[in-house]
Amino acid sequence: MDTNTNEPSTSQGMDSNTNEPSTSQAEETKMSFADMGLDGRILKSIAHLGWKEPTLIQEKGIPLAIHKRKDILSRGRTGSGKTGSYIIPILHLILANKKANLQQQHISAVILAPSKELSAQICKHTNQLNQFTSNHISILDIGSVSGNTSAADMKQLVSEKPDIIISTPSKLLSHVKSGNIKNIKEMLQFLVLDEADLMFSFGYEADLEELLKLIVPNHGCQSFLVSATLNPEISCLKKLCLKNPVTLKLEESDLPDSSQLIQYHIRCEEEDKYVLINSLFKLKLVRGRTIIFTNCVDKCYKLKLFLQTFGIRSCILNPELPVASRCHVVERFNEGDYEIIIASDDKSTSDAANRKRKQNLSTQRKKERDEEFGVSRGIDFQFVSNVINFDFPCSVSEYVHRVGRTGRGDREGTALSFVRVDDNKKFEKVKKALESVSGEDVLKAYQFKMDELDGIKYRSREAVRAITQNAIKEARLSEIKRELINSEKLETFFKQHPKDLKVLRSDASTVTHLQSQQPQLKDLPDYIIPASLRAVVHGRTEPDIRLTVVSHSQKRKRPTRSSGRSSGNPLKTFSFKKGRR
Repeated sequence: MDTNTNEPSTSQGMDSNTNEPSTSQAEETKMSFADMGLDGRILKSIAHLGWKEPTLIQEKGIPLAIHKRKDILSRGRTGSGKTGSYIIPILHLILANKKANLQQQHISAVILAPSKELSAQICKHTNQLNQFTSNHISILDIGSVSGNTSAADMKQLVSEKPDIIISTPSKLLSHVKSGNIKNIKEMLQFLVLDEADLMFSFGYEADLEELLKLIVPNHGCQSFLVSATLNPEISCLKKLCLKNPVTLKLEESDLPDSSQLIQYHIRCEEEDKYVLINSLFKLKLVRGRTIIFTNCVDKCYKLKLFLQTFGIRSCILNPELPVASRCHVVERFNEGDYEIIIASDDKSTSDAANRKRKQNLSTQRKKERDEEFGVSRGIDFQFVSNVINFDFPCSVSEYVHRVGRTGRGDREGTALSFVRVDDNKKFEKVKKALESVSGEDVLKAYQFKMDELDGIKYRSREAVRAITQNAIKEARLSEIKRELINSEKLETFFKQHPKDLKVLRSDASTVTHLQSQQPQLKDLPDYIIPASLRAVVHGRTEPDIRLTVVSHSQKRKRPTRSSGRSSGNPLKTFSFKKGRR
């Protein structure tokens, strides 16, 4: 129980003030979805998704929302099932209300998210849980709608009064103030603020206060506040939209323990980062889906071009891409089309770096960045095995949110951070914060013998030198051309001008100068591979899915000369047996 408030709280059960059984008072029994009294069609959707049993936050939250009609403030780390804990009861209660009285169609629920990507993700999950009740409940996502949808079409969709609207605060506020959404204040029954602790950091404080006054009924509505952390900003939001809420706080750290998530760091300098990232992938020390985080957009393109030089495919996710493209990138990554995604939200770049970038780039070359974009939080990257911090994050919370992309649910994961000398202060803060929670040093040193990578080092540094600012500019132009080809708005134009489409496709598919310059770099000769890893690289030994540590204790074997009696290649053995003639 939170001693600072009069609100009931629960972690493994209910607080004693609620007259409900607690795990400390009675034997704990695991509740199933069927025990919650859910509508049969929702149970069918849950079974279709393969959810065998509710997570802890769902087990405690869903019955409270349905049977007690409580406002709920829930806190849990990524992957704890928070989204399902509010979508399931909202769908169930809307169905129950429609069955009880045949009233006119109206907006029953509003779900607010801080980013367009999260808005699209919530819509996807809601549709999955609504797949067998879609003829009764309509859902509209206006938060992640791209420019391909005209204002007239959007106005028409909103005027049809869908049962559930999903949006960012600013998008919904614009529709309410323009009169596209009417009478919502009289009919709204449910309000959700997902990733609520990010609302203020995305600059929504003023929008939220104005929006809640315009949409929340005077008598209130059932509200859900969902967050990964409970900070002072959450207290402000709690006063705005919650009445006597139950606080669901899972007694767990922000990250999984070391048995599920292994965290490494490597001390290196900037030029060594490229050598290491190349070695990790070419020597097959990293297996499975991997997210690489950088601190600025330019670094995304530079790293993508660098990996591309060595035949390593990757995709980019950053705020300069249109929202439809970003959602498409996440979808392709989740479907396994790409194993590597290079991501940056460009919010952690230092002021000095921003000033330098503004000086170097002319006004014409600047792209507008989407302020409603965040990659380290909220986006549901699926089955991520590894997270690599190519640039060390600027804060403890940013480190936690990045690393939290892996080791989700009951899956294992690995995190690796490159730490420069300039990053020492930030690294020490993260290290102390993690130690204070776990009681141990969880950031293990990843021992990499750089002297075994001389061949890869030479190749990597040559490739980095070849990636000029013009090469990065080419990559961005190529990306713009691909966006033009895929644009729905230009579809009619290209039908009328097929030659333009043909030229554009030809330009977009043209091999870059960097790729054609050194095609041999895609192959890794045997003499460059460290002897201890040749079996792994050639597939004769199957490594662990996690990062394989090259420890200092592994002695480097010197090649031994073969005797003249061996039947080896003389170029390899330095031995030649003279024939009889």
